This record gives sequence, structure tokens and C-alpha cells, in this order.
Amino acid sequence: MSTAETTAGTTAVTMPVRAARRRPPAGVLAAAGWLAVVALAALLLPLLPGFDPLHGDFAHPSAAPGAGHWLGTDAAGRDVLQRTVAGARASFTVAALTILVGLLGGGALGLAAGWFRGPVDKVIGFVIDLLMSVPSLILVMIAVSLRGPSLTVIGTLIGLFTVPHFTRVVRAIVLSLSERGFVQAARMLGTAPLRVLRREIVPHVAPAAVTFAFTATTAAIVAEGSLSFLGFGLRPPEPSWGGIIAEGRTALGSAPWISLAPAAVLCLTVLALNYLGEHLRSGGPAAAKGARG
Repeated sequence: MSTAETTAGTTAVTMPVRAARRRPPAGVLAAAGWLAVVALAALLLPLLPGFDPLHGDFAHPSAAPGAGHWLGTDAAGRDVLQRTVAGARASFTVAALTILVGLLGGGALGLAAGWFRGPVDKVIGFVIDLLMSVPSLILVMIAVSLRGPSLTVIGTLIGLFTVPHFTRVVRAIVLSLSERGFVQAARMLGTAPLRVLRREIVPHVAPAAVTFAFTATTAAIVAEGSLSFLGFGLRPPEPSWGGIIAEGRTALGSAPWISLAPAAVLCLTVLALNYLGEHLRSGGPAAAKGARG
């Protein structure tokens, strides 16, 4: 066999192997697919005519899942599927606000603490320790009691309590990067600090911060569900996953689908987010790209 034939054969064998290695695991595809389905349902289904999670079919209260109501109805005849979809919008809104506040606030504080060090690091460290010492859910309950239930208030406050975690993640990476040769070279060349941060530090910090955002998202969804279950979320009949679960707990024996449907969606969503976050932390494409950068 000629050298050219041998090379071609080796290449033909190697390419499928590389393609197989680059193909995401089945679990990642399943998790991403589930999150896509839930997100699209929350965005698109409310636009359809006839979608009304507050409408009660009084002729069929606590109806079992069937053709007319795929996940059944609650005690007031409201469609559980529609209410579960509407509850997803509430959870994702809170999660988005949480990530926005936590990522921007914690990212800025982490960059400042890791770059300037000294007194700046000590002051920021004190503020972070102070925030972490506050019982977050209790404070959110107090704020909701004073200001009234609002997704904006809940999302912003939960995001505020994720700031310390984002700060510590970013600070640790900045401290490590500040000793690297390319950063030291930029400093020796007289590059402005903000320019060094923007061009040399932030691109390396971003992958880790985005990866941690998956953990913060799950925490926000669980926290919102817990608050709603305890009566400190959206007021009934406005739907949220925790609120729907709480409404159906008295009928678990006769109509378990009222609570089990949103509970299952909540659990699967949190599981999917945790799985994707763990995949990125353990060497997924985004993490690997950040490490090579």
C-alpha cells in the first residue's frame, strides 16, 4: 500500500473519531432540548388565541388529564397546562433579573477586588461577607410584605444575594490572571488599566462567570418557587410554579395532577440547568475554550 493510500485511510478513520468526540453527549442534548421546549412554550403559547390561565371551566373542576385539558384542571376549572406554562414565564423572569443583577454587580466587584487588591479588596470583602451573613429568603419575604408581590422586587433581591458568589468567582480568576505573562507584559508596556481589564482579563473571566450563571439560575428558580409556595410570590390567581403546587397540595389524594405537573416541570428544568452547568464546569466546549484563551 502506498504512503498516500495509508495517509488517506488514516485520515478517513480519524475524522469520524474526531467528529464523535465533538458531538455533545446525549444528556447535554436532552437537557438543552428540554430547556428549549420550556422556554419556547413560555414565549409562544401565551400568544395563541384562547390562552388564558385565569379562565375557569366551571363545568369540569378538578378534571383528570384528557383531550380537552392535557394536564387536567384545578379546583376552579383552570387549565393546569396553561397555568404551568404561565408559571414558567414568572420563573424565567425572576431568573433573568437574578443573573442580570448578580453578573453585573458581582462581576464589577470581583474585577475591582482582584485587580486593585489592597484596601479596595478589603472593603469589597467586608461588603460581601456582610451580604452573605443576611438571611436572604427572610429579607425577601419582608420586602414582599412591605412592597407587595412583584417579580421585579423578587428577582432583584435574589440577584443581590448572588452578587457575593459571582464576586468570589471573578475575583479568584482575576487574581490568577494578573500574574500571567501576557498581563504583566501589557502593564510593562504602559497599557491603561481599564484597557488591560477589557482586553486581557474580561475575555478569560467571562466563560467561568457564564458557567456559574447556570448555578445561579437554578437557585433563582428554586427560590422563587419556594417563596410562591409559602405565599410570598405572586398573589393567586396569578400563576407561578410554587403557587400552583401550593394550591394543589390539599387535593393530592383526589387530584394529584394539580401539584405534580408543575412540580415535575420545575424539577426537570432545575435538573437540566444543573446538568448543563456541570458539563461546562467539567470541560465542556465553553469551559475548554475559556481555558485555552
